[in-house]
Amino acid sequence: MRIVTLQESTKKNILENLLKRSPNQYGQYEDSVKEILEAVKTRKDEALFEYEEKFDHAVLTPETIRVSEAEIQEAYEEVDASLLVVIRKALENIRSFHEKQKQYSWFDPKPDGTILGQKVTALARVGVYVPGGKAAYPSSVLMNVVPASVAGVKEIIMTTPPSLEGGKVNPATLVAAKEAGVDVIYKAGGAQAIGAMAYGTQSIPKVDKIVGPGNIYVALAKKAVFGHVSIDSVAGPSEILVLADETANPRYVAADLLSQAEHDELASAILVTTSRELAEKVSEEVDAFIKTLSRKEIIQKSLDNFGYILVAQTMQDAIDVTNEIASEHLEIVTKDPFQTMTKIQNAGAIFLGEYSSEPLGDYFAGPNHILPTNGTAKFFSPLSVDDFIKKSSIISYSREALEPIHEDIEAFAKAEQLTAHANSIAVRFKK
Repeated sequence: MRIVTLQESTKKNILENLLKRSPNQYGQYEDSVKEILEAVKTRKDEALFEYEEKFDHAVLTPETIRVSEAEIQEAYEEVDASLLVVIRKALENIRSFHEKQKQYSWFDPKPDGTILGQKVTALARVGVYVPGGKAAYPSSVLMNVVPASVAGVKEIIMTTPPSLEGGKVNPATLVAAKEAGVDVIYKAGGAQAIGAMAYGTQSIPKVDKIVGPGNIYVALAKKAVFGHVSIDSVAGPSEILVLADETANPRYVAADLLSQAEHDELASAILVTTSRELAEKVSEEVDAFIKTLSRKEIIQKSLDNFGYILVAQTMQDAIDVTNEIASEHLEIVTKDPFQTMTKIQNAGAIFLGEYSSEPLGDYFAGPNHILPTNGTAKFFSPLSVDDFIKKSSIISYSREALEPIHEDIEAFAKAEQLTAHANSIAVRFKK
């Protein structure tokens, strides 16, 4: 990996390079996505089935687009029993973590007859998008479905491409969905699936919110339908940043960097350290590991384009650039990682210590792995139960509570030249 001495000019260039990975930079695909969405919006199932045949090579009908119970049972027979055990263990951890995020309605009554409060209501119907293709991501199924289920969403539907031979869905995806509590699964992928959930078709109902990762077409489609429905985020490629000092194990650091570089040629893997010696050892370990890994071509392109080892003069300089990059995954491997963590402002998920490797969070620990990317950790949070609820303010005043303040409200309204507002209060006290 390239080793770069951290300076203000190099930091600026690196940040600009990383931002090239954002879905907001892929405007050339937007026209195609808009065309697909408009077709699904206007022609509904007819357009949806056409695009499924074109892109996923699956001939679907209103009867076959919905995954049947027989197909789900067949998936259970095809999935290795040991994987099912692991899915259930992970599911328990994920559910336990998200249960702690639940919010409840509250009311604050006063002796004068005032009642203020907040009513928490789960969304009625949520759509989860799950990528297909050659790879299966049952972990993402769990991470998207569990917080919706814990929040109390009444109906959770899922769409995923029928990308296997015979128009089948990956069995691990189906099993994970059933275990997590998905109500209905549809065979649909790409921008057309996002359009179907956003606008509704004869086969797929309109949802209130769409969550889940996907390719650039899915990301842009989610961006385009925002406003018709809510979305979780416009996710970019995966990324990891390891913040380390001279106490870090270079072999562990190298392995963790590569765990994200293998996702995608656009993935980013960055080490920020105060130790030139660690930087050089990590670079050597990376080179050695790549030769043994199955996705070496993808890893190498990722590192060539978006991989860096940054050597900072001080730990404060290292922390500053870490906060500026605002990585999706941040590992802190320093002498006192908890103390270092207190200075971190921007990160999706933070992993502390040399045995808290990033894949622990991807699969098993419990916190959500749907995280803000491309610097959006500066203002976004991981997917959570909060994403599947809405809050209504509650205001109740008696006459006795309103009377001593009614003139204050009228004066405020008149100051804004909104006399109808003022009259709405005054009329209650005119004789």
